[in-house]
Amino acid sequence: MALSQTLWQAHQAVALACLHHPFVTGIGDGSLEAAKFAYYIAQDRFFLESFARAYSIAAAKAPSWSAFQLFHQMADGVLEELRLHGAYAQSWGVDLDTVKPGSATRQYTDFLLHTAWSQDAPTIAVAMAPCMRLYAFLGQSLVNPAQPPHPYSAWVETYSSDQFEPLVQQLEDFIDDWATDTALVRQTYDYAMACELNFFQAAWQAIPQPHTQG
Repeated sequence: MALSQTLWQAHQAVALACLHHPFVTGIGDGSLEAAKFAYYIAQDRFFLESFARAYSIAAAKAPSWSAFQLFHQMADGVLEELRLHGAYAQSWGVDLDTVKPGSATRQYTDFLLHTAWSQDAPTIAVAMAPCMRLYAFLGQSLVNPAQPPHPYSAWVETYSSDQFEPLVQQLEDFIDDWATDTALVRQTYDYAMACELNFFQAAWQAIPQPHTQG
């Protein structure tokens, strides 16, 4: 089994915990409280900024020209997602200029940037792959063509789309080509998966009124 699949399969319990988390199930059926999703959108902005930076650092450390191009392509994709995020946040009444990162967000972004600066490109990719693969898994699991549109339908459509899965596969292909199955690689993947679950839990517990426009 390829390394990327070995790592993913080893973390199925966490993946299922995310899928069945009330925050995620609320996105899936449209029942999630709007204020919780607004908090999540605001926090995800900080995360995506760090994600883009990590891709750029990985590009500088890329072991081949094709890998350099891949990481820049992935960073460009995150920048586009951030542009869409701004419009999305506005539609949910979130003033991004007044929002500060929560502890779960900071935990995740500090980990990503520390890994990016201190490790090689394959290990950086391992730190980033859980987010990509998990969101594809969630989107594909939640999509339900028979369900009427609801406020979170666009979120589900984005991560279940035919455009998102190839991006995930490209990152995992890089891991399979360049990463080695070491204790550090497994610990890195494990920590990133734990951060994903913590991110959803923080959004579920959030009381975001101060961060929304009245």
